Amino acid sequence: MESRLDVLKTLGDNTRHAIYLELARAVRPLSTAEVAEALGLHANTVRPHLERMREVGLVELAAESRGGVGRPQHRYFLSPDAPSLGIEPPMMPVLAGMLVRLAEQVGASGADALEVGRDQGRAEAHRYRSAPSCIEALVTELDRTGFDPSVTAADDGETAIIDFAHCPFRALAEHHTEVVCSLHRGLVEGFVDAMGDAEVTDFRTLAHRPACQVAVSAR
Repeated sequence: MESRLDVLKTLGDNTRHAIYLELARAVRPLSTAEVAEALGLHANTVRPHLERMREVGLVELAAESRGGVGRPQHRYFLSPDAPSLGIEPPMMPVLAGMLVRLAEQVGASGADALEVGRDQGRAEAHRYRSAPSCIEALVTELDRTGFDPSVTAADDGETAIIDFAHCPFRALAEHHTEVVCSLHRGLVEGFVDAMGDAEVTDFRTLAHRPACQVAVSAR
């Protein structure tokens, strides 16, 4: 990252400050179009600001391809070294890490985490009682919580494969895969079970290849 003075000068621009706040509040990386839409600006206005912010190390760029035709879509997220402006909860990642380590130290297993996740997933499903289908509700919930899901149909024509393009748990999951990924699997399984019209037939964590996806089939 460039000098703190350069960073603060960059944030002194009202548009760049607004972009920074939007990225700080986001649960997943955002594309130029998404930032522009949120701020009521044209994408061509936002793009050079994002590039300037990237030059000074405020934001980083992730190029994502989901198997389609064309160039990968670029998404922006705050750099881990970006300064706090008082809106980010800096202790939340620390607290999450401590809780995961505590769970492991007291002997909590992946199976224990799975059950905790299932309970939470069932609770989250109640807000989607009027949803047309479990799969639509699950995709909406995964997007709300920052997993940036994409859906493809399996060869059998009855199963939806949902890929997690972004994992908000990844930093923890890389070092505590069993507990963290089991919590996420439990969340998904509990959610699907509570919706009642589908079932999870496969769940792939960081330990699998391909990684980070779930297969859901209608009952």
